[in-house]
Amino acid sequence: MSDDFGDSEGYGLFGNCGVIAGTTDPDNAVHPAVVRTYGDCAVVTLGGDIDLLALHRLAPLLDTVAAGPYRVVVIDLTATTFFDCSGLTLLVRTHRRAAERGGRVTVVCRRRLTLRIIAMSKLTEVLTPVATVEEALR
Repeated sequence: MSDDFGDSEGYGLFGNCGVIAGTTDPDNAVHPAVVRTYGDCAVVTLGGDIDLLALHRLAPLLDTVAAGPYRVVVIDLTATTFFDCSGLTLLVRTHRRAAERGGRVTVVCRRRLTLRIIAMSKLTEVLTPVATVEEALR
């Protein structure tokens, strides 16, 4: 007996598909965040894919940092490999939490596509992207 896609094993069109070489393993897609402090600044370094999964995994940490005693929260995206609108949501959420207590968020990013997403969302002035952590800490 054949399934709807003409495959007698029941796999349909996708019977031969497995994990494609070079794609991200969902369990390892979000790298652990690293938080460093410099006086009244906290630098949160993110890596890997910043997507919906990252939003759910990283939001509690960024909420805590943004609510903390730090005047400036720097989010370092230089080690990220992918960034979508969920990542933008994460940045805006962190910005709002920091702004509620008079703090601010600065984003470190050099990836053209990520910078384009920030610019197209008209958030360049809010997130003030810079090229290096050193520049963000000034």
